[in-house]
Amino acid sequence: MNRLAAETSPYLRQHADNPVDWYPWGEEAFAAAALTDRPILLSVGYSACHWCHVMAHESFEDPAVAAVMNERFVNVKVDREERPDVDDIYMEATQAMTGRGGWPMTVICTPDGRPFFAGTYFPKERRGGMIGFVELCERIDELWQTRRPELLAQADQLTSALGRSALLEPTGDLPTVADLDGAIDILLTASDSEWGGLGHAPKFPQPMAQEVLAAAAARGHTAALAALTTSLDAMAAGGIYDHLGGGFSRYAVDNVWLVPHFEKMLYDNALLIRLYLHGWLLTAEPRFRQTLTETINYTITELRQPGGGTSSAEDADSEGEEGRFYVWTPEQIRDVLGAEADAAIAFYGVEAPGNFEHNTSILNRMHARGVLARPAEIEAARQALFDARATRVRPGLDDKVLTEWNAYLVAALAEAGAACNEPSWVAAAVETAEFLLTHLRRPDGRWLRSWQADAGARHLAYATDHGALIDAFTRLAEATGEARWITEARRVADALIHLFWDEERGGVFTTGHDAETLITRPKDLMDNATPGANGLAAVGLLRLAALTGHEPYRAGGEAIVALLGPLAVAQPTAFGQVLAAVDLLVRGTTEIVIPGHRPDLVAATRARYLPGVVLAWGERYDSPLWEGREDNRAYLCRHYTCALPADDAAALTAQLIA
Repeated sequence: MNRLAAETSPYLRQHADNPVDWYPWGEEAFAAAALTDRPILLSVGYSACHWCHVMAHESFEDPAVAAVMNERFVNVKVDREERPDVDDIYMEATQAMTGRGGWPMTVICTPDGRPFFAGTYFPKERRGGMIGFVELCERIDELWQTRRPELLAQADQLTSALGRSALLEPTGDLPTVADLDGAIDILLTASDSEWGGLGHAPKFPQPMAQEVLAAAAARGHTAALAALTTSLDAMAAGGIYDHLGGGFSRYAVDNVWLVPHFEKMLYDNALLIRLYLHGWLLTAEPRFRQTLTETINYTITELRQPGGGTSSAEDADSEGEEGRFYVWTPEQIRDVLGAEADAAIAFYGVEAPGNFEHNTSILNRMHARGVLARPAEIEAARQALFDARATRVRPGLDDKVLTEWNAYLVAALAEAGAACNEPSWVAAAVETAEFLLTHLRRPDGRWLRSWQADAGARHLAYATDHGALIDAFTRLAEATGEARWITEARRVADALIHLFWDEERGGVFTTGHDAETLITRPKDLMDNATPGANGLAAVGLLRLAALTGHEPYRAGGEAIVALLGPLAVAQPTAFGQVLAAVDLLVRGTTEIVIPGHRPDLVAATRARYLPGVVLAWGERYDSPLWEGREDNRAYLCRHYTCALPADDAAALTAQLIA
């Protein structure tokens, strides 16, 4: 076993018995590189990454390859999900050198961490125009020995170019409503009118950008609603959705959502729960409620751990093959269902010779988009197939608990449970939040990033963790009416501003000022697979400001919009989360206060999707919203103007839709 055996990351522990003398990222690795005068070979990936596994099997498990690596490099393994700061820096370098990025990421660095070569997957031996990994290692070693000054100059040049996003200056101009409308037009132009989603294959759900369309639809934008529902229907009908067990895979390799990359990530499913919830609130279509319910059931049955922590992901592979757990042949279905098989085969689009590898089929409803309801006999067949599938070898589980991703789930469960009147979902959100407070916050209040049952919690939390937590705790306050969650949200917001704020230009850095010093201090601006840190911070601070009246929160959210708003309205596909903050700022929030016990008034605020609404009810807390408010009435304020108190649900509804 090498040094990775005691790490919190299951991805790192997957490599603990490699013949490669792996180091985790840290001082020991850099000291070894300096002492031996060898470059660092940095390999970055994550547990559910199919091509990470392929490269591991081909190269890192091969003693001959490992011998070359051990002789010529100090080898460092990083889980990108635990260390997004390291991943961001070296992914920027990889994209600068190659024009593309992805995982596994392979970067060669000087002993002090400055990159001079970067790439992604390399086969063990030269293939299809790709240099072999062993040949690459030998070539770089030769250059290190014979042409080191050139490599060092390249490292200096590349390092000086990294982190430029952190130097972005605010323009001083906030976007307008017209700018926001223009961004929506850009999103509609980028939308696939036939198969939904944005752009072409490979297709990712991109929930942050889709949420911009949902917010526009809530204001009556019919084209935005049409684009949103087309995407929701197409994704739920395709193979990217698990029609037996619920939940979504990471992305589709094609344009029609049929063939997924089968890994199932917690963050995708948490973000899509909210998107389908908003689709249901906008349309009242039962199929959207069905999809969000099944996705919730997947996360809280298959990913949930004792005590409420939620695992990060399920692998794409099982038994060494991608997707093997999920695909079927007609014969396999007949073995399970007997005489009832033909109806299920037709319902799920299973045809010979199949639509995937080895003449297998990915179950789908592409032939009946928008018709997800299952007749009783199909539901019985689905359950039987689900039970039979459970006897197969399940894909590997990444059981680390990440603060950020769990916070996304808390927010989704809280919002969905409140809107759908499902108290068990709210209870699950509370349980997960309690888990985070217990296991991922130090006694001194500093949040941590990652926890795993055998290794505990490690790594200082990032700005994304804090932004996601603010949203999670405010959504819990709105779902439960308990003042304690506002207190927790304020603690996190104060820590975000104290640890991460850029006093010179505004916005938040990825890492806190108490964190390890890297070759540059990154600033996460854009959305990627998850919302960008600055967009998360802006939305969280603006909503919390509306609930508490605390001016520094509002000022922080506005400063981020001033910094990134012009970019966001010009490039909305990359800045959906910032656009949500732009919307809150330029259109304003609507504050609703319901003191006392009026569940009917609370329910009226939850009956439709109103993205600009914040709700205070139940227990009072320190906020101007509560001043002078009588019990058992609803008070609505918008644009610094308050409406007359509403005594019944009909009056409140009229104010909400005015």
